[in-house]
Amino acid sequence: MIIKPKGTKDVLPREIPVWEAVEKIIKRNLKVRGFKEIRTPTFEHTELFVRGVGEGSDIVNKEMYTFTDKGDRSLTLKPEGTSSIARAIVENGLDNDALPLKLYTYTPCFRYEKPQTGRLREHHQFSIEAFGSVSPAMDAEVIGTIKMILDKLNFTNYTININSIGCPECRKKYLEALKAYYTKYIDGMCDDCKVRYQKNALRLLDCKEEGCAKYKENAPKPIDYLCDDCKAHFEGVKKCLDNAGVSYAINKNLVRGIDYYTRTVFEFLTKEKGALNVICGGGRYDGLNEELCGKKMPALGGGLC
Repeated sequence: MIIKPKGTKDVLPREIPVWEAVEKIIKRNLKVRGFKEIRTPTFEHTELFVRGVGEGSDIVNKEMYTFTDKGDRSLTLKPEGTSSIARAIVENGLDNDALPLKLYTYTPCFRYEKPQTGRLREHHQFSIEAFGSVSPAMDAEVIGTIKMILDKLNFTNYTININSIGCPECRKKYLEALKAYYTKYIDGMCDDCKVRYQKNALRLLDCKEEGCAKYKENAPKPIDYLCDDCKAHFEGVKKCLDNAGVSYAINKNLVRGIDYYTRTVFEFLTKEKGALNVICGGGRYDGLNEELCGKKMPALGGGLC
């Protein structure tokens, strides 16, 4: 008997009504907030994710399903949706439309990782993206929209963590301090962290290995190295969230595993069966469009699995 590949799931007829109900609630409430649907291909040229997600990320180094087609082109099953949406905006001239451009997508994503509770190699993700606004009010709107969706889906036991990792300029000083701190520990850390130390030191704060995670508590924090503009932006985000009545906690160790993030990053965490799980994550990626050969355009978004 042939069985389904490891890390995939059959959605059976008895489960379909639940899927449809969830999709209906999410789509209806996103449209009320002015988000329009966009659909992108299941696979893209590999270069898109290498340039967008970043060569130093675990996604590119370990988790992508990449293959060579009959035309000898390197293609990759979509590991996340944001890079594809940014590519579609540039390619189709949507960056010439009225801004901000607020989009959402519901798409399968593929990552080769160890299957575990809440993780599949093929999973389905709602993501919302807002392009063309540098205002901290837009950060708060995206976070608030995700909260509204979770509330509509009757999620109750979750918390929102936020942080700022700064812009490329102020991050330079921070990364120098971070590498200086880890210099005395790196020889005893995991092999992945030894690579991160050289390629993407910010990811050292994201390691879950017990022997590595213990060092992050005393490590320098990105929020303490923000330039004046990034500091003002983060204060603006907090003020907008406060005014909207959105409760949050500042997690100074919070970073995201994708290279394109700048300034605000956030996670929604829920406690299920004793474990703290990320059900949504995202942040700003103000340089992504420019990196993909488009015009400079501030943007942010989040993905809900």
